[in-house]
Amino acid sequence: MKTLPFLLIIFIYSCSDKTPKTTKSNNPFYEKAWEYLDKGDNINAFIEFGKAKEIFLKNKDSLGVGKCLMNMGIISTDKGDYFGGQEISLEATKYFNENKPDDYKYLKANYNNLGIASFNLKNYDTSLRFFDSAIKYSDSLSYDYIYLNNKALTFHGIKNYKEALKIYNQILKETPKRKIDYSKALTNFAYTKWLQNANYNPIPEFQKALNIRLKEKDNWGLNSSYAHIADYYIKNNQDSALVYSRKMYSIAKDLQSPDDQIEALQKLITLENPQNSKYYFQVYQKLNDSVQTARNKAKNQFALIRYETEKNKADFLKATAESTERQNHIIKQYFVIGVIVLALVLSILWFKKRQKRLQQEKLLEVKNTELKYSKKVHDRVANRIYQILSQVENTDYIDKDSLLFGLENVYETSRNISYENSDVSEKQNFRDQLSNMLTSYSSKSVHIFITGNEAETWENTNLLQKTETYLILQELMTNMKKHSQADKVSLKFLNENSRIFISYIDNGIGINELSPKNGLQNMENRIISINGTINFDTETKNVLKINLSFPL
Repeated sequence: MKTLPFLLIIFIYSCSDKTPKTTKSNNPFYEKAWEYLDKGDNINAFIEFGKAKEIFLKNKDSLGVGKCLMNMGIISTDKGDYFGGQEISLEATKYFNENKPDDYKYLKANYNNLGIASFNLKNYDTSLRFFDSAIKYSDSLSYDYIYLNNKALTFHGIKNYKEALKIYNQILKETPKRKIDYSKALTNFAYTKWLQNANYNPIPEFQKALNIRLKEKDNWGLNSSYAHIADYYIKNNQDSALVYSRKMYSIAKDLQSPDDQIEALQKLITLENPQNSKYYFQVYQKLNDSVQTARNKAKNQFALIRYETEKNKADFLKATAESTERQNHIIKQYFVIGVIVLALVLSILWFKKRQKRLQQEKLLEVKNTELKYSKKVHDRVANRIYQILSQVENTDYIDKDSLLFGLENVYETSRNISYENSDVSEKQNFRDQLSNMLTSYSSKSVHIFITGNEAETWENTNLLQKTETYLILQELMTNMKKHSQADKVSLKFLNENSRIFISYIDNGIGINELSPKNGLQNMENRIISINGTINFDTETKNVLKINLSFPL
């Protein structure tokens, strides 16, 4: 009787998951490899897959690399190079993504091949783990049954018939209508049951499976059935065993399966008469030697191909490195020259840009100075002159000395404006200074009402805040006098929540539309300089409301 590992190989390779060629690739070597594989030229297919792998590596196509390695591993294992097949398939796992369902069909085929290679290397526990992985990534029942069968046959091989039978029972329960899968599981179940119990009669199950396979024209299945039935009859009915052995040999030749032919010849040598037995022995010896020679040759060829591929790759990388080193040396020379030229160009550009920037800064400084003094003339001279004019206009009797003092003050302000003299004196009470300025705009026709202008209101304000407030209110009072036609002006000051609030209201003609004139722009710039805000109410007719505030 042929040993189980041989039967396992027969079964696995007859159902191995050699994934079909997918959509057309942009890698010509990959397409060529499949052409060779379709013709049964495994050696050239292996070589072309190796070339295709390098192209995929260059293109950073991980899936392409994994598919090439997977097929190379299957070819190696199929030809008896189990160590090589295992090594290549393990390398392939690095290029598949276990989180991408699109990669599952390649993962399961690759793990199945690892399971087969491990079994043939007698690493049964490892083989079982690989078959479990193949089952994990299987997405169709037909492939599940293949991998479950392989797993069961591995248990069979280590004589753990109990676990093998559990799997066969599972398959039989789940495949009542899948005739080929059912017949396969039924045959293996009966064969395992018989090995577990020599008194068990597996013939009913064998015959049932055989009838299904005859009907379905499943030649690989028929080969298996004839082998199992012959094994059973060898001890108790050699005539029947001889009949089924002959049938196995015939169909094995049709399948062009040398391993199955060898197994059938072994049975025939034992069962035939001496003359036929001698003939079959000669055929067996010749075929067995041929198979062993072919397998040894294939092993050596695959090893040599891998060696040559790696050697050529190493030589290419070495030549590329030397060429790159020479190119780098030339590039370095050009780089140094380029850096020097670039430095000179940048230096010239920087010098010109610096000269232009300095020129622009000088022009900007002149413009800012002009703007600064224009603003000072407007705020400190024009508004004060208008304040004096308003005082003269609205006062029946003008003290000559007071008028001269005011004019002299304007003169001093104008003469010393470049020395940054302040409009607000730190030595005087700001409340009084502000009150004097505001009331100077009062007349018989213009009544000014002031509330909240107390010394406590201005306690935590600094000189800049006081000065800007003074000048903003001075601008408002001047605009009121010149444009508003108001006869009542209300100013309210409030110090609350660490913030100064100022409310200005007059009953003049109001502002229908804000326009960015100098006075308005100056007020906005000043309030912004102390982090404050200014809001104009232009909605109410004949009333102007302005609210200012800034933080202490």
